Amino acid sequence: MLKTIPEVIAHARQSLNTITAADAAIKCKLENGIIIDVREPAEFAERAGDNTINIPRGLLEMKMLQMYPDENLAIFIHCATGARATFAAEQLTRVGYKNVWVVTCMLDDICCVF
Repeated sequence: MLKTIPEVIAHARQSLNTITAADAAIKCKLENGIIIDVREPAEFAERAGDNTINIPRGLLEMKMLQMYPDENLAIFIHCATGARATFAAEQLTRVGYKNVWVVTCMLDDICCVF
């Protein structure tokens, strides 16, 4: 049986840490974490939150392992809707990162906080 993307995301989030943008901003500062925007570079160039790092979802695992080899680093992942962020967080968890969070807010909420 095929599943819709919202169904897949809902299922994936059951095993992931989720957080609002406001809480992520606080937790990120407290834990010296990073905020990764997994949208495409053109999307990021149009609008992005301050202090966010753009690493597109398709390059995420390779770039993260090179740039941030600390498995305990607090990583907050976001995109425009939360879908790509969920899939990205799932992948980072799969490669061994232990402190990964999906920011569940829409892009407008993120840009207001970060």
